[in-house]
Amino acid sequence: MNSLHNTATEVDKLLSRSVIDLGIPPCPAILNRFMSEAQKEEPDYHRLSNIISADVGLSASLIKTANSPFFGTRQRVRSPNEALARLGLNTASRAVAGIVLRESFPHVPNLERFWDASARTARISGWLAQRFDIRVRAEDAYTYALFRDCGIPVLLGRFPNYPAVLACANDETVRSFIDVEDAALPTNHAMVGSLLAQSWWLPEEICLAIRNHHELTTLESDSAILPLSSLKLIATAQLAEHIVQQQLGLSRTQEWPKMGPACLHILDMGEVFLETLYVEAAAVTAADE
Repeated sequence: MNSLHNTATEVDKLLSRSVIDLGIPPCPAILNRFMSEAQKEEPDYHRLSNIISADVGLSASLIKTANSPFFGTRQRVRSPNEALARLGLNTASRAVAGIVLRESFPHVPNLERFWDASARTARISGWLAQRFDIRVRAEDAYTYALFRDCGIPVLLGRFPNYPAVLACANDETVRSFIDVEDAALPTNHAMVGSLLAQSWWLPEEICLAIRNHHELTTLESDSAILPLSSLKLIATAQLAEHIVQQQLGLSRTQEWPKMGPACLHILDMGEVFLETLYVEAAAVTAADE
């Protein structure tokens, strides 16, 4: 695993220099303040609550998140302080990062459908982690799925031809999604997304999963190229995306035919189980955000 870490570090250094002008949004100041406090040995919850309360939109969104059925409780919270208490520091930190992500691309128009599909995929990913013994935490599955494709808005804001490249990648039945991007651009959304995730304080296993989520050979390998937690995150989100596409037709791609068998193997699920899974997931898929 050390060789993997060293290689990833070198790649990150090289890539950081080559994509400095891509417009990767820096970690927002409010998230920096929140995470700096949250990672102290003895975080001050009163200070954390004040940081959130200073942003009305963030405060309202965190309260909404804490009151969602995803966390399985009927008693409603009414303040950021109560939301922090309900969610816990780790989950709240991921929730805050996810909330500010959506607000970080004001210069990129027409992203509503992208964010909607990402939110639904994240919600299904969290549900899968709760419903089945796949040994990843629901909040990690949710956070990973929300950030998995965050490189796409970056590239949409930087390259005028990226919508056409993205359409080709979505329709490609043989080549890897990122191979299509690499043929037309100096980078791809998986690499850019992993850089954003690293600079936004996300854990290493999530950053590795973002960087490798279109690498079929990595998913199929029997050697420990990636941590098992990263592989399970990739597989869970890919299955969640397939469920969303199957039921709602949002953001159709060709990724499941290419990657589905490897993902089901990682999750130890048989393909015959999918029909039952579609039925169980229907209520979650259709739920309002």
